[in-house]
Amino acid sequence: MRVVVVAMDSPGRRRTPTLADIAALSGVATSTVSRALSEPRRVNDATRERIERAAAELGYLSRSRVRPLPAGRPRAIAVLVSDVTNPFYFGIVRGTQHQLKAAGYQQILVDTEESDELEDDILRKLRSSFDGAILAASRLTDRRLTALSEEMPLIAINRQTRGVPHVFIDTPTGFQQALTHLVSLGHRDIAYLAGPDTSWANETRWRTLARAAAGHGISVRRLGPFLPSYDPGAAAADAAIAAGVTACIAFNDLIAIGMLGRLRERGVRVPQDMSVVGCDDIFGADFCNPPLTTLTQPTERAGRTAVDILISRLNAHDEREMRRSSTLPTHLTVRSSSGPAPATGETAARDRAASRRLASSHR
Repeated sequence: MRVVVVAMDSPGRRRTPTLADIAALSGVATSTVSRALSEPRRVNDATRERIERAAAELGYLSRSRVRPLPAGRPRAIAVLVSDVTNPFYFGIVRGTQHQLKAAGYQQILVDTEESDELEDDILRKLRSSFDGAILAASRLTDRRLTALSEEMPLIAINRQTRGVPHVFIDTPTGFQQALTHLVSLGHRDIAYLAGPDTSWANETRWRTLARAAAGHGISVRRLGPFLPSYDPGAAAADAAIAAGVTACIAFNDLIAIGMLGRLRERGVRVPQDMSVVGCDDIFGADFCNPPLTTLTQPTERAGRTAVDILISRLNAHDEREMRRSSTLPTHLTVRSSSGPAPATGETAARDRAASRRLASSHR
């Protein structure tokens, strides 16, 4: 006798079955279920029939959003980025492109324009056009991302959500290094220039800074949010000046570089009056005036690793064969935009007196 377990959302209310439910009932991997329902020709007859029986028993087929992939369609992977003009994604896209080409897949590059709604809509509407998806810095909620991972093969970059395969770039450790760097230079009044509220990485970085600051016996102010591009850096700089902080850690390099230009316009010297630290080490970060202290991230490696994990899932017939995650390290690259905290109060007076005595001794 076969027992079918019906998932319930709440007492008396039946939950919509997922690919994971079908996988558990039929004894195969979730990726195999996705292949069987979307591209049956890639799964052997016995396995496909077992999956279809399980899906029918759970009532999945009548409400499924999975559509068969067109016959003869080239194998393809969708790569979704939140802003295709952001240099942070250049390395990721280069890495995915090279690795997908080597594996015999085409790349579909999609710009979601920092919109969680557009990201969700594209994944649903274009599902029949790709075999799997790589979400670079997804703006979706944890709940929605988990649900999508049960409906289709996908992997997230720069995101950690339970149950969702991922490649995590360890920026939290890098942000701890950035804060320690600034504290070692004497800074005690530091601001975090936040990115979008929908960014998972933004919240993670803020929580990391708050914990690290408490460990140093100081507090960090949160300013923003700001869109992660160059122009909002001017508003970020104005906010930092108004807050009276001596050092800033920006959500990304584009905000930080925009800040440098605005601080220069307002006569605030970097790093003598204010230190600025970015994140990503994008192309041009070392060409700024002054060159930007920032977190260096292995973006191209992240793209290649994401492809490897996703394709291993597409080809696996057993959950035990799958890779699920990878964590890549970051490090702080110190340049000229960070320096000692400006002297204040009695310290400044002593410095001025010492400068006068030194000047008089050379007359």
